[in-house]
Amino acid sequence: MPHILIVEDEAAIADTLIYALQSDGFTTTWLTLGLAAVEHQRAMPADLIILDVGLPDITGFETCKQLRRFSEVPVMFLSARSEEIDRVVGLEIGADDYVVKPFSPREVTARVRAILKRLLPRTEAASASELFGIDRERVQITYRGQLLSLTRHEFRLMQSLLEQPERVFSREQLLDALGTAADAGYERSIDSHIKSLRAKLRLIAPDAEPIQTHRGLGYSYSPSHS
Repeated sequence: MPHILIVEDEAAIADTLIYALQSDGFTTTWLTLGLAAVEHQRAMPADLIILDVGLPDITGFETCKQLRRFSEVPVMFLSARSEEIDRVVGLEIGADDYVVKPFSPREVTARVRAILKRLLPRTEAASASELFGIDRERVQITYRGQLLSLTRHEFRLMQSLLEQPERVFSREQLLDALGTAADAGYERSIDSHIKSLRAKLRLIAPDAEPIQTHRGLGYSYSPSHS
């Protein structure tokens, strides 16, 4: 039974989430402070954390940064701020989802289930990626049994996407995978590499779309579209 840590300083919102999650079979813990959540995760790790951005002590963003120093626990942000930049920042510092208030408790519960489902142990997740094969020593990737003719940059991009299915990578994060500084003005070159990768994948499977675009956020690898 997955355990969800809710970090929210508004009691009404926390009560709604607790009711919805427990009704769906989850167990929950409710805290109101970011620093308390960090210490709680060290001592009694939760399976997923629902984290409000506007907390009384430190922001949810700072809380997430501290969590990422020692834990890969899935994090879902809650925020009253709907601006694109806030969503991008949240995802770039390691969150798995970003939900804007007001929200449907049933939708949050569904999103929690979806995150936990896609973050299966790697042995289980690997079975969903059997269409691809990665040979790191030879710097090669196969797709549906056929060798892809990739440049060095394309190999590194595809490898990064394949190793974390469903994770949304920003252009900045993908530049890091290439060893290119994000401030070098090359972020849009990622789009060109992705376009080339898609063209090569379509030569093998014209109707598949393994690389998904997330408008304003970045790209992900989706096993269900492979």
